[in-house]
Amino acid sequence: MSAKTITSQPRQPAARNGAGAPQSKIENPKSRIPTPASLPELVDTRQGTDSSFAFSTGNTIPLTTMPHGMIGWAPQTDEGRWVFDRRSPKIQGFRGTHQPSPWIADYGQFLIMVASDGNPLDSLAAAESYYSPAATIARPHYFRTTLERHGIIAEMTPTERGASFRFTYTRGANTWIAFKPAQGEVMRVDRERRLVIGVSTAHQGGVPGNFRCHFVAEIGAPIVAAERFEASTTAPGAGAMATGMWLRLKRPAGGAVTVKVATSFINSDQALLNLRRELGRDRFDTTLAAAAAAWQKRLGVIRIEGAGEDRRRTFYGCLYRTMLFPRQWHEYDASGKRIHFSPFDGRTYDGPFYTDCGFWDVYRTLLPLLSLIAPDLLGDMIEGWLNVYREGRWLPSWASPGYRECMIGSHGSAVIADAWLKGIRNFDPETALAAMLKDATTEPPTPAYGRTGVTMYQKLGYVPSDHASHSVARTCDYAHCDFAIAQFARALGRDAEAGRLLARATSYRRLYDAKTGFLRGRLANGKWRTPFSEFSWSSDYIEGGPWQHTWAVPHDAAGLIKLMGGDKKFTARLDRMLGQPPHFETGHYGFEIHEMTEMAAANFGQYAHSNQPVHHVLWLYTAAGRPDRTQHWVRRVVDELYTPERFPGDEDNGEMSAWYVLSTLGIFPLTVGHPAYVLGAPRFPRVTIDLPAGPLVITAENASPDAPYVADVTFNGRPHRSLEIPHAVLAAGGELAFAMTPDAKQAAARGKLKRPFSLSTHM
Repeated sequence: MSAKTITSQPRQPAARNGAGAPQSKIENPKSRIPTPASLPELVDTRQGTDSSFAFSTGNTIPLTTMPHGMIGWAPQTDEGRWVFDRRSPKIQGFRGTHQPSPWIADYGQFLIMVASDGNPLDSLAAAESYYSPAATIARPHYFRTTLERHGIIAEMTPTERGASFRFTYTRGANTWIAFKPAQGEVMRVDRERRLVIGVSTAHQGGVPGNFRCHFVAEIGAPIVAAERFEASTTAPGAGAMATGMWLRLKRPAGGAVTVKVATSFINSDQALLNLRRELGRDRFDTTLAAAAAAWQKRLGVIRIEGAGEDRRRTFYGCLYRTMLFPRQWHEYDASGKRIHFSPFDGRTYDGPFYTDCGFWDVYRTLLPLLSLIAPDLLGDMIEGWLNVYREGRWLPSWASPGYRECMIGSHGSAVIADAWLKGIRNFDPETALAAMLKDATTEPPTPAYGRTGVTMYQKLGYVPSDHASHSVARTCDYAHCDFAIAQFARALGRDAEAGRLLARATSYRRLYDAKTGFLRGRLANGKWRTPFSEFSWSSDYIEGGPWQHTWAVPHDAAGLIKLMGGDKKFTARLDRMLGQPPHFETGHYGFEIHEMTEMAAANFGQYAHSNQPVHHVLWLYTAAGRPDRTQHWVRRVVDELYTPERFPGDEDNGEMSAWYVLSTLGIFPLTVGHPAYVLGAPRFPRVTIDLPAGPLVITAENASPDAPYVADVTFNGRPHRSLEIPHAVLAAGGELAFAMTPDAKQAAARGKLKRPFSLSTHM
């Protein structure tokens, strides 16, 4: 649904900027050198792309892009939400895309098409061609395939706001290229400068009336003819027709035509400036080398040793996914100042801006991972989200690019608090606290931001199921975020606010039904909502049911354990969750949604790793004194549900991937808002993480497939007598050494050590 545009606070708009840069040199490259063996070469960006509405193996797009790039580039097999399906035999063209998820859909997208036969290129039918998946290269920094129908070798490599394409025409009488926005128009062609200038106005909401994605393309061959064409589209968010432009080119000797493209959300002059700055006179291979180096640097932050080829490919495929979203949305003007178009009021402001992520997903693992491996970047993202608050008056919950109504909660608060408590300081804390307190206390006018039902939550101590949907999930999420905000307020010396919020952090207790053993919906009059079924994915929960949501108390595991009758009963209930059949009832959905299907297909009982609500659950075994059970089940999920080709469900902007990365490192951020990690069991014999303060080395002595358990842990040679480790300890660098064993009893004995943080026992 469309997000409501909120009038921004008064701020001075930045001036519009002209190009002010020399034109680039047109190239005619002949080289065909692949990038050398490197970490990006381990990544196949098609992981998770054999997905559909009914079943997800990731619901991903094979993005060739820069880390957190403003735009991504992908081969298109369908102009709708499922941009690319690796099972499709034909490619239609190459899409400039901003889509974070098929459930959110794309915006500002446009397509580049090529052909070589005798007819003008004015439709998808004229462009689509068979290609060989086996002969295709799909890497973060480089995509290459052959469009067999047209005899065209297509290559692309990215910059932060654009890309360089190289199309080599090997046969056919003509040299066609066309630009087709999903909605909008190609406005003009400058034959003298060989420029194509257009806009895409396609969107799904979350933008003001003057939203445009401006694109400028520089063509590396003389333009013989050009003509506009009207093209129908079925793309979501697009009108019935869009105006494209086909070009007929004079084919150079050797057949290679380079096309440089850059984009801007500000204006076409800025798009041209971005093109001159990022692509300039560089040859295709120069741009390719720069993109490869950027990805090598980012992926090289974590180096694993002793892993087989498939595990290396899976690990670095996941790590790549953690470096796509949130995407940067800011640009640099002619003076080098950082500026951004506001998706709230349509004006241009100074400062950073990041978007395209759902906090309900990414707060659990992705952003905690960035707090360790890229703390300055996370701080810059947070300052960008504070710009969202300054311009839109609320923190983002699901941003794409502005407010979008999807999922629940206000988890940005937990992310900000967590970052501050971990020593990340490059954002404004007072503005942050003001934004967080508004989310925590003010009823929003729309579910697109803030906390729906927060008025009743404050009055009753829970969200009543007869006043708001997803009442159990909302209550638990609000309680966790209240805990996190309280820690942040206390760190800023705001003890009164901290005390009030901390008192609300145990609100989940009011929804625990001792008779059934589940958290369940409660009416405003205090009575339980009926009927109740432990297998029903009812409206009291979200994308799950009682089995998936009863554990949603990561900040107070000890409190939940006590409610359930102590450690033994708690772990027995976790065992039951994992051991029973994956039965479900469709509840308020009325049909089998894909998350239900994926849970059944995984066959891990009621543990639905296909979706976020359970992603912390296996680590609760450790909170109950059974680290051996965490180690057993995490190892099974890592080994059985992730492959170089597939994910166990929606990958969701890096969250599913970050879970894998953290779990294979042997650490997990169970309580976002508490600066520590629960210890698990590393999957690889040796890992080196390059952190700002120095390298962190994680070793697993005696690591083998038959030794998934941990017998002992040391840090810098000293015994570590706790089941969690502080963020500050890891961030300082050193050696975290695990001694692995095949003996589960030896690992279980470590359950007597100091347990992970829990609100009920540590405050």
